[in-house]
Amino acid sequence: MSKSFRDRRLFLILIPCINVITYYLTYTHLPPGWLLPLTFVIDTLEGYAAWWVFRQIIRYLDGPFPYERSLWKRVVLQCTLTVGVGIGIIIALTELVNAIATDKPVPSSFYTHDIFIISIWILVVNGIYIGAYFYYRLQQIERSQLEDSQPAPSLPQPGLVVRLGKQSDLILYEQMAGFCVEDEYTILVTDQAKRYVLDQSLDKLEETLPAQSFFRLNRQYLLHRQIIAGFARLENGKLSVRLNTGSGIADQVSVSRTKAMAFKKWFSPDEITDSSPVISLHLTEKQPSALN
Repeated sequence: MSKSFRDRRLFLILIPCINVITYYLTYTHLPPGWLLPLTFVIDTLEGYAAWWVFRQIIRYLDGPFPYERSLWKRVVLQCTLTVGVGIGIIIALTELVNAIATDKPVPSSFYTHDIFIISIWILVVNGIYIGAYFYYRLQQIERSQLEDSQPAPSLPQPGLVVRLGKQSDLILYEQMAGFCVEDEYTILVTDQAKRYVLDQSLDKLEETLPAQSFFRLNRQYLLHRQIIAGFARLENGKLSVRLNTGSGIADQVSVSRTKAMAFKKWFSPDEITDSSPVISLHLTEKQPSALN
């Protein structure tokens, strides 16, 4: 029995409704006066008692005799036990109430007619439980198929897979010097000055590369931060970016006026200001004295 099946709330309402239908089918003349509501309440309580017991039977059978093992054996066993136990409880409670309330025996029609209708209702209740099980089982299968059809969350890319002949290599981002365009081909240059021809444009690469490490300087160059030594301001707000010696790309790369401010913020957001005429990293040469 599925844990998602809220059977208590359902049968709290359904059992009185079953009794109403049973009264309509069994009584040709309803009991007069206060006997009708009293009889209805007693029969409803007997119905709750029978339902609670064969509910426990169904819950027990879910362990050693699940539906998946053998559907028909489980259904036959469940219906046989619940009908037998349910009718036994109804008969015992009816005889007990009748003995307390009157000296007359239970009418023979109870055994010949009422018990038959009660058995049908117990089978209907079994059908509800069996249907609920397969309904929730189908939902589980559909959810499982939906989860399988969805792509697994992709891990962050550590680099790019490039091909050189029949060989494919993974070039990590930290191993890259940058990308440049030569004769309409996109070239990946590593920090060891190795060069790979790619089938991607700089526009596509710019969308996928980590923005904190790579910057698109102009139409021809998309460079890694680690090969940039510094920059200087040129006329008209342009920048001249100086690259580390041996980068394998170029000595200097220009940045247009429209990208100058973005580059400075990317390169050194805490230190770069508009008033900085020249900023350079890795200074190795001694600056000449103004007194000479």
